[in-house]
Amino acid sequence: MNPTSAVANELQQNSEFIAKEMVNSIIELIGVEIPKQEVDQAIIVYTEYLSFLGDSIKNKDETTSKRLLEWSKQNGEREAAKGGRISDILFRYPPTRVVFIDKMAEISLRHGVNMEDLIWINKRVNSMLDISINETVFAFERQTSKLMKEVQAEVDILSTPVVPVQENVAVLPLVGKLDHDRARLILERAIPLVANQKVQSLIIDFSGIVTIDATIAKHIFDIHNVLRLLGVSSIATGMRPELAQAAVEGGVDFSNIKTFATVKQAIDSLNKKDKSN
Repeated sequence: MNPTSAVANELQQNSEFIAKEMVNSIIELIGVEIPKQEVDQAIIVYTEYLSFLGDSIKNKDETTSKRLLEWSKQNGEREAAKGGRISDILFRYPPTRVVFIDKMAEISLRHGVNMEDLIWINKRVNSMLDISINETVFAFERQTSKLMKEVQAEVDILSTPVVPVQENVAVLPLVGKLDHDRARLILERAIPLVANQKVQSLIIDFSGIVTIDATIAKHIFDIHNVLRLLGVSSIATGMRPELAQAAVEGGVDFSNIKTFATVKQAIDSLNKKDKSN
């Protein structure tokens, strides 16, 4: 049996034992406590990978272990899901690379593998680790992006609440910074809610708004016009002097919109109107 085949056979026949040795060596080099579940999973993956590597060495095959790719993907997704950092995973790879190369060199030299084949084996190990790193990072980024979109969707819903306060009357409280995107969300989300809830009067409360500019003030005026076309009267409350000034400077005429200092005053006014009718 030639030396390279002898290395391949040892990797396949003793894959679990070698995997356990390597995982213990990696953990010792890292110097950080790793959860037992992750350690056990690493042993399973490395056992399969070493068997795969043995077959790869035998046949000079340069394909990639699907199990290693899946494990790398799960590592990235798990770290992203718990709000971790990709660096928490990547710092493990340098010691992993050292342990792999040392172990492959030890086994290869013991079986008298020539320099050319030893170099090829090391290239295979490094290639697989690089592919594993890439898959981990890509999976982390995909999962992080997905989670950010989900969080943003929830924020968007919470940022445009239409709160019924009594029959046919609802309040749209605006909080934080009102920008172009927020104004667009109001048009896209809040107005359909107003229609579905059969609201006749919508109180738009600006008391929680930090800043507003002329462009955004115009968007609010546009929202008022859309509501008017739907037969809904809009009332503005909590318009501080600086906000009102920004609207006026932008050429927005709020004279057609009823304004009150507080939501309570607006509701009281609506109730008085109902009683008089």
